[in-house]
Amino acid sequence: MYIISLSYHRPIEEVEALHDAHIAWLKRYFAAEVFIAAGRKDPRSGGVIMAKDIDRARLDTILGEDPFVAVAHYEVTKVNITLTAEALQALRDS
Repeated sequence: MYIISLSYHRPIEEVEALHDAHIAWLKRYFAAEVFIAAGRKDPRSGGVIMAKDIDRARLDTILGEDPFVAVAHYEVTKVNITLTAEALQALRDS
């Protein structure tokens, strides 16, 4: 799976202007079963997305479609999940 950390590099007003389009983008890839979880950082300096283990080139294409590319930097980390709590067992197969 991948953990994608977004860090805003533009003023929050610019981030807010793209928020609805970003949420629509997230929902599209949740529906496509690519994304597993997503949320804001606290304090609000960016966000985090968890994605299934897909081809990295495909992931890069998907991230390039995010309206937030104009306001955030992305750090992508591939993680091979080996241990989980019982309730999160499906993450081992992601």
